[in-house]
Amino acid sequence: MQAIAENTASDRMRASEAMNASLHTKAYEIVLEYIKRKIINGEFQLGDKLPPERELAEALNVGRNSVREALRVLNIMGVITSEHGAGNYISCNFQKNLVESMTMMFLLEELDYEEVSQLREAVELKAVELAAERITDAQLEELNSILSELQTSSDESYRAVMDKRLHYLIARASQNVMILQILDALSDVIDVFVCNMRGKIITSMGNRQLLQRLHERIVEALSCRDRAAAKQAMREHFALVNANIIKAERENIFPKDRGKRLAL
Repeated sequence: MQAIAENTASDRMRASEAMNASLHTKAYEIVLEYIKRKIINGEFQLGDKLPPERELAEALNVGRNSVREALRVLNIMGVITSEHGAGNYISCNFQKNLVESMTMMFLLEELDYEEVSQLREAVELKAVELAAERITDAQLEELNSILSELQTSSDESYRAVMDKRLHYLIARASQNVMILQILDALSDVIDVFVCNMRGKIITSMGNRQLLQRLHERIVEALSCRDRAAAKQAMREHFALVNANIIKAERENIFPKDRGKRLAL
C-alpha cells in the first residue's frame, strides 16, 4: 500500500498525460500501459502480486471496471495469473496464447506447410547447435534410448511420438527457453495440420531408413559435441522433410479447408 501511494502522484500525472495525448485511448489501455511500464522498470517481477483493483483504479484515475478489463486481457495474454480470493500475480504463461496466435495466423494468412516447416527448421538448427555445447550425459542417454525405440518398434504411431520426443529433448538440451517455447507452438501447429506427415515421408523403406540414419547422425554429433556435424545432420533431416511436404502439397494430400482440420 505504501509503495503504490508513494507513486500515486506521478502515476496520476502520467495517466493524465496519456489521456490527453489521445482522446481515443481507452481507460483499460492506461492500466495495461502502467503495468507494462512497471514490468519494464523492474518494479513488477515474476511472482509479484499486483496491487488490489481499488488501488490501481485510484492511482490511475480510472474506473474499477476498466481495471478488471485490463486484468482480463493480461490474463489471456499470460502476463498474469488470477487466483480467486488471493489476487493477481505476474506470471510467464505465454505458451497457450502463442500456440493459438500462430494457429490463427496459419489459417487467416493462408501460410503453406512449407513455410511453417522452414521456420521450424531455422529454430531447430539453432537448437541443435546450442545443444552440442550444453547437452547433459543424462539427456544423451535418453536420446540413445529414443533411437533404440525408433529402430525396433513396428508401431508407426508410437514411432511418431518418439520422433517428436527426440526433437523436443534436443530443444530442451539447448537450454534456451525461447527456442523451446517457439518449437512447442510450431509443433502444435504442425500436429494439427500435418499430423500424418511422418507417414507420408516413410511410405518407402528407403526414406524410413534415411530418416533413422539422420536421427542417429544428429545424436552421434551431439555425443561428440560437434556443432557443425550436428547442424549439418539436422539440415539434411529438414531437407528430407521439406521435400516430402512439397511433394504432398503438389499431390493435394493436405486438406484445402484448413479450418475443418482445426480441432483445438
